[in-house]
Amino acid sequence: MARRTSETFNVSFLDVMSCGFGAIILLIMITKSSTPTTLEISDTPVEGSVLELQRQLFEIRGETNILNRELNAKHEQISQYDDRIARLRRELSILNGEFNTTSQQSTEDDILQGQMAQARQQLTDEMRRLQNNMDQLQLNESVGGVPVDSEYIIFLIDTSGSMFNYSWSRMLEVMVDTLDIYPEVKGIQVMNDMGEYLFSSFRGDWIPDTPARRQAILQRLRTWNPFSNSSPVEGITTAIRNFYDPGKKISLYVLGDEFPPGSGSIRNVIETVDRINVEDSEGNRLVRIHGIGFPVYFSQPDRYQSTGIRFATLMRELARKNGGTFVGLNDFY
Repeated sequence: MARRTSETFNVSFLDVMSCGFGAIILLIMITKSSTPTTLEISDTPVEGSVLELQRQLFEIRGETNILNRELNAKHEQISQYDDRIARLRRELSILNGEFNTTSQQSTEDDILQGQMAQARQQLTDEMRRLQNNMDQLQLNESVGGVPVDSEYIIFLIDTSGSMFNYSWSRMLEVMVDTLDIYPEVKGIQVMNDMGEYLFSSFRGDWIPDTPARRQAILQRLRTWNPFSNSSPVEGITTAIRNFYDPGKKISLYVLGDEFPPGSGSIRNVIETVDRINVEDSEGNRLVRIHGIGFPVYFSQPDRYQSTGIRFATLMRELARKNGGTFVGLNDFY
């Protein structure tokens, strides 16, 4: 009886094991993976597609940067126009106030006009002759009249501490007003009185005249403050030697407030400029020189005004001898 039981158990165990192995073999056959097949072969290499997309991305970024710069230039131009409009409105308000005051004093003005007319009638023949001579002299010297026939203009700016700290906003206004009287020129250059260039990339070359370039010049000038010894001699000689061209009409504008005694004598400067800015066959100088003086030192006590007087004397004589005009400003606004 014990032997029969043992045989029955052994046969059942083998049946179970056989069924288990069979199930495993069946699962393996069902889940057997097939060899991957290629559905489509791309004609364009992956690397080439990536490079092309990168190139397009760089082009879009470059165009975006250009458009952003142009937009910033337009915003700056609008800001400049707003400032000028505000300044003109203030001037108009002042003039309106003066006009109203004048209207209230019309009776006094009529009396003064009558006295002036009587005084003119009492002038002797000699006094009239002298007056005519003075009027003719003023017409011939053209003081305050700036010729604007030049095709190229150079700005030579004193970047010393006195100019930068007290006259810089006024200097920028003068730059805008000067550029406005030249709607379009063939070239512009900006240097300081030591001969240092505003844009080093245009060293010895002309800056093309475009609205965007003009705005870039004004924007850069707002914070431009290189070293200066307040003497325009170095800048004038550098400008004439580097930019004179017999086929170009060039005007040089010198903007400053002083000429210190340590920078040399006025006579030596005039003689130096005469040697390099010679006359042509028609008696015209190679470069026309204008001067614009800022009243920084004239707002100080008398003992501090000598350097401002020296600058005005120097630039008036240089302008006279080199076909230009000297303009002395009397305010900071």
